[in-house]
Amino acid sequence: MEALREPTFLILTALADRPLHGYGVIQEVCALSDDRVRLQAGTLYTALDRLVAEGLVSPDREEIVDGRKRRYYRLTDDGAAALAADIARQRANAAAAARRLRARASVRTA
Repeated sequence: MEALREPTFLILTALADRPLHGYGVIQEVCALSDDRVRLQAGTLYTALDRLVAEGLVSPDREEIVDGRKRRYYRLTDDGAAALAADIARQRANAAAAARRLRARASVRTA
């Protein structure tokens, strides 16, 4: 499987524990990234459409709030598997980087 881009990783992470509506996803992504990633609504809905087409996310339900339709999205089983695979990939990369930094430090102190 191909590595997930950071915004995609964060969107899937935001949906990992419960369905959210679009603005909720935007807020969660912002919180998860410590305000580094701020999705615009157009960017988010383009990404959600792509993730729905890929089977990683699906619409959960719709409700009307203040006369406006609010659509909720949920992570699918395939989305959870993709997220888990990317977590494993990132852990392996981080472990390799840590090993190299330890090796570098030991060479510099020798």
